[in-house]
Amino acid sequence: MSQGRGSAVVAAVVVVCLLMVLNSEVAQAATYKVGGAGGWAFNVAGWPKGKNFKAGDVLLFSYTKGAHNVVVVNKAGYDSCKAPSNAKVYSSGKDQIKLVKGKNFFICSFPGHCASAMKIAVTAT
Repeated sequence: MSQGRGSAVVAAVVVVCLLMVLNSEVAQAATYKVGGAGGWAFNVAGWPKGKNFKAGDVLLFSYTKGAHNVVVVNKAGYDSCKAPSNAKVYSSGKDQIKLVKGKNFFICSFPGHCASAMKIAVTAT
């Protein structure tokens, strides 16, 4: 086998291995409907308990459009139920948000909703 062919074979094997790793990571991503059958609603704060989330998993926030929203906040916003002015706000009623590694915090910013436990904190590994 010539030097050029050997290098091409090695490169092809490396590419195939990388594709296999990338595909396995994509295949492992899961979609979770926040709140289960009840969807994004009051008293949903305990919903994440017992679930093992991974970075790349998708949270589906299902609710009646116009009745609620989903706001991505930091820990301070989660604890205070106040969204910073630059926070990302979702309002479609079928919002899909991909988790990042580490802590992820979400609230409904409608008056009184977050205080009624319409917020979740999710840790993704």
